[in-house]
Amino acid sequence: MSQQLNDDPIIIAPPPWILKADVFSAAFWISASQAENFPFDIAYSPLELSSQFADLGISRPVGGVGTIQIIRYKETPVGPYDELVIVPGKFEWIKQGSNGEYKRGYAYKATRLYVSQKHTCFNGRANWNIPKHLARFDWEAMPDKSLTVRVYPHDTSGDKTEAMASSTPFFQATMKPVPLIPSFPFSSAWLSFLGIDLECVHPPLPKGRGSQGELPGTDSWCAFTPVFSGKASSLMTIDTSQCYEDDKMVARRNKSFWPGVGRWRVGLMAENATLVINTREI
Repeated sequence: MSQQLNDDPIIIAPPPWILKADVFSAAFWISASQAENFPFDIAYSPLELSSQFADLGISRPVGGVGTIQIIRYKETPVGPYDELVIVPGKFEWIKQGSNGEYKRGYAYKATRLYVSQKHTCFNGRANWNIPKHLARFDWEAMPDKSLTVRVYPHDTSGDKTEAMASSTPFFQATMKPVPLIPSFPFSSAWLSFLGIDLECVHPPLPKGRGSQGELPGTDSWCAFTPVFSGKASSLMTIDTSQCYEDDKMVARRNKSFWPGVGRWRVGLMAENATLVINTREI
């Protein structure tokens, strides 16, 4: 039985979290016109797509720098797990306060995430309104030092309880280190000097019927700013072509995962990086 499907009670772990992980991250640019033609079916899980989490009236995509992150967590408050994170640029958010006045701003939003165990799925949703769902992660290491990951989600097979992984991957990518370039330290704190604010603002999440009780809903908005640092970062290439053999995916064969973005990117990989995430209501 896989790690995410067992009878163990879910571990409750409130923020802040301090984590150790290997991180693979690639950035891509979403233009204003691409934001207007936003691929909702890729950006959101079916559960969140049909909820206020994806409502354009309170959270509208405006484009900018987006990221795809593949993370292998080694040390966390709920044990090791793998994660796929999709952050498709910034969003204009609008929230009505308890006094009737409206707050608004621009911030990042992690719209779709997959994780390999139920404990982080539950806590990510409950702590930070992060729309996590379960998935199976398959990894393949090659002699040329490349690493391929395929993510088989539990939320795309039509089973409302999300009890089983799909037979078709939702995402796949191959990462490979850029040769002859030495590793270097990196910290997300340095981005503030470039005027880059990594704050994420998330609307409440809907409750799902997860077979492991891993899909809680939330009632309040949430804001958080992830902090990242690593002593051994390096450049990598990442190929996000979706080369599935399944007949249903033939139309996407050899095409990039995200519409309008080339399949090849240069990204950042970091070994044994430290991530810190806290939370606040807005």
